[in-house]
Amino acid sequence: MFASVLSAVIMGMEVHPVQVEADVSDGLPSFTMVGFPSAQVKEAQDRVRTALKNNKIALPPKRITVNFAPADIKKQGAGFDIPVAAAVLAAAGIFESESLKGVMMAGELSLNGEIHAIPGILPIVIRAREEKCRFCIVPAGNMKEAGLVPDMKVIGVRNLQEMIRFLKRPDSYREDPISQSVEHKKADAADFRDIRGQESLRRAVEIAVSGFHNLLMIGPPGAGKTMVARRIPGIMPPLTFEESLELTKIYSIAGLLSEADPLVRERPFRSPHHTSSAQAMAGGGKNPRPGEITLAHRGVLFLDEMPEFSRRSLEILRQPLEDRVIRISRVSGTYTFPADFILCAAMNPCPCGYYPDMNKCRCTSGQVTGYLNKLSQPLLDRLDLCADAEQVSFSSLNGKEGESSALIRKRVERVHEIQRERYKKEKIQFNGELQGKQIEMFCTTEREAAVLMEKAFEQMGFSARSYHRILKVARTIADMEGADIIRRRHVGEALSYRAFEKKYWI
Repeated sequence: MFASVLSAVIMGMEVHPVQVEADVSDGLPSFTMVGFPSAQVKEAQDRVRTALKNNKIALPPKRITVNFAPADIKKQGAGFDIPVAAAVLAAAGIFESESLKGVMMAGELSLNGEIHAIPGILPIVIRAREEKCRFCIVPAGNMKEAGLVPDMKVIGVRNLQEMIRFLKRPDSYREDPISQSVEHKKADAADFRDIRGQESLRRAVEIAVSGFHNLLMIGPPGAGKTMVARRIPGIMPPLTFEESLELTKIYSIAGLLSEADPLVRERPFRSPHHTSSAQAMAGGGKNPRPGEITLAHRGVLFLDEMPEFSRRSLEILRQPLEDRVIRISRVSGTYTFPADFILCAAMNPCPCGYYPDMNKCRCTSGQVTGYLNKLSQPLLDRLDLCADAEQVSFSSLNGKEGESSALIRKRVERVHEIQRERYKKEKIQFNGELQGKQIEMFCTTEREAAVLMEKAFEQMGFSARSYHRILKVARTIADMEGADIIRRRHVGEALSYRAFEKKYWI
């Protein structure tokens, strides 16, 4: 007898449907698996056979063949255990093979018949909806995650007996609906009101978030660079449900979701250690998984002590900062991961941290140059703003608290609304994403602003990329004022955030 059921394999961010077919026929007793299964998938035959025996389900002493189609995609992971078990049981006549029609399944089987949760359930259920499946069967431990997908019936099972029962009578399954609300607030969320002084740095951060620009903070140790960075997600608009689902899909593939509350409700703030490898930043592996660049999608990637990162780890950022995606090429194919984030980096101006204050700086000119040259010019060109984090004075530390994150967020949301309206016919949302002709179309300047920009370009030797980034920052500053056209003062402020190239890199 023959039976088949639908499952899926995740490769990068793509979910490929896999038809798991089983045939039970006359011949010497055997259990054969074909269709490019990995060693991990081949182990399923022993788990399935033993689990069935321990649940007093006897397979006939016949030739069992399991095929995974299409055969040109390597099948990996333990998620094929219950599809294999279901297909074999149907082919052996334990229940009708028609019960598997239009059903997608995934889950890991233990030797006593229990079904365990696996990573990546959310994208599998989303793909099942796209394939117009009748319902999905997933481990009960994945139900909170799987239930986030609207308009898709999902059945959570704890063991083989439940799986068989619900395959025979799927209408008998009842489960409480999963809330899709993304309203959530941390009681201990870091707030900008904790930052004393640093008005110019706070202004630069607000500009960066308003236009989705990349930011570099330079200053001495203890100036508050890390404190400011950790408060950036708090002034970003809340995630929409669609964005929350997109992030949950990424974190599901990475196996980083919380069992208690799998929906990602907060904008990511990723702060990898400076010893992180290039592969940890970009993602990868035999079956590529998301790296820090992708885990920061829709949020902030914070690189503290940026020059301490390896040159290779930093240079990997160049392509994602331009394309908002990262492409990983392997022999088995090319995988594309989303990487639309704000890069926020912090660094000292020299090894001791006090340059150019020569009263405090203990570094030689060679040490300062060597330290700063750890960052390449192409990477610096991709940083829209650079803000000085000055040493905080005693009076500022004991002064009144600053604006709250909620107040700043309201201004940011207003600027985002202006940009959404402007770019509603484009494939972008923010000024930081403007490219090529879009810059000419939307970054219109008055004559005085154009003259200032020309003088600065000639005197400071900007690259074409730097020039365009200055215009995009000026466009954001103009939006913050509600101005339709970029004026001289907007260009002047945008230029002030590029002065670091002359102040430090000389």
